[in-house]
Amino acid sequence: MSADELRRQARQHVGKARFEALLSIILGLILFVLFASACARAREVFPRLGFGLISLWSLYFAYQIYKWIWPRRLAPDGTPNTTLRSYRIGLEKRRDFGRQIWRKAGLTFCFLGLALIVAPELIHSVTDPRRVMNVAPVLVLLAIWLAVFFPLRKRRQRKLQHEIEQLRVFESENPN
Repeated sequence: MSADELRRQARQHVGKARFEALLSIILGLILFVLFASACARAREVFPRLGFGLISLWSLYFAYQIYKWIWPRRLAPDGTPNTTLRSYRIGLEKRRDFGRQIWRKAGLTFCFLGLALIVAPELIHSVTDPRRVMNVAPVLVLLAIWLAVFFPLRKRRQRKLQHEIEQLRVFESENPN
């Protein structure tokens, strides 16, 4: 791999990472607004707490995406080693974020908020079975999200690890 090819790949990675990060940040801000408005409209305490928690989680998620995924700028006249190291570090940060996504993205708080929203309806459905239909769409969406999230995350992690290993081999073969 030539130095120009390496710079091109690194620039391509930075552009793709910025796009994904920007999309995730915008999604987090949109979710914040939606869940904050749902929090304001909720009449019962637990759903209000749940919507509020998910709303705050959305802001936290957007911040964490910026902190962990947003790539640093590449030096336009950087040496191949500098470019390679920066590229590898960016990939490693993304890999580490994906490995610890439950903690770093605060997904636990998202699911706690979701439980605060869904649990009262499920409890009331014991006396009124029609109320389970109020949460059925949420539960179906959650099942679909989980079915997509885990395989996609695993595939991304494998791909990132493979690319990191290739860069390490390249670094060891080309010490300059």
